[in-house]
Amino acid sequence: MNQQLILELSTAPTPTLENFVVGANQHAIDALLHCTAGRAVYLWGDPGAGRTHLLHAMAKHHQGHYFSAFTPSAQLLHYAQDDTPLPPLLAIDDVDLLNNAAQSALFGLFNRWRLLQGSSKAFILLTAGAQAPRQLKLREDLRTRLAWDLVFYLEQLSDSARALAIQNRAQARGLQLSPEVVQWILTHYSRSMSRLSALVDALDHHSLVRKRAITIPFLRQLLAEQNPKKHIHD
Repeated sequence: MNQQLILELSTAPTPTLENFVVGANQHAIDALLHCTAGRAVYLWGDPGAGRTHLLHAMAKHHQGHYFSAFTPSAQLLHYAQDDTPLPPLLAIDDVDLLNNAAQSALFGLFNRWRLLQGSSKAFILLTAGAQAPRQLKLREDLRTRLAWDLVFYLEQLSDSARALAIQNRAQARGLQLSPEVVQWILTHYSRSMSRLSALVDALDHHSLVRKRAITIPFLRQLLAEQNPKKHIHD
């Protein structure tokens, strides 16, 4: 059963370094927190590990620019030009999905990043993908450049870490969730922490509006109201 419908009740929180659930990824977070101009970082891992969250968070933290794999390649190519002013950070997500033109633009951007290292125009280049650099189906010279500096694998959170994060967010909002409700959410819902955080916020809102405690029957009722044509069951 698709439980994503409940996200219509609330939008996901803005990604920040502070609201990222670290889990076993402290080494990567420490590197990002201490990242300075002239460094390049490549993050990789399975969907839901937090790659996109961290790229958005770093772009906001450094007043930089975030690009998805579907950003027009001309925008990347613009920053690869020698005379283009650069922001403090450029973040390029899902590099494994880049088309040929975007790969060429990122190749040029890496060359400019290296040329400006140690100068007053140095910038942070942050990239992310689904596989380690050598495993990416990209042009060889770009795969090499993605591994030029720091490379970190982001591990998925364990269910116990997700459960703790859900409880901590609920408690911060004054919301009480039983262990049974938390387990039901982990069993039936997305593994992405941004979606789980949005879910807790949505449940808090509807609990207050309807003056009801959050129970499994209440969860089923909310889903049924959004999609009445489907029968809600375990």
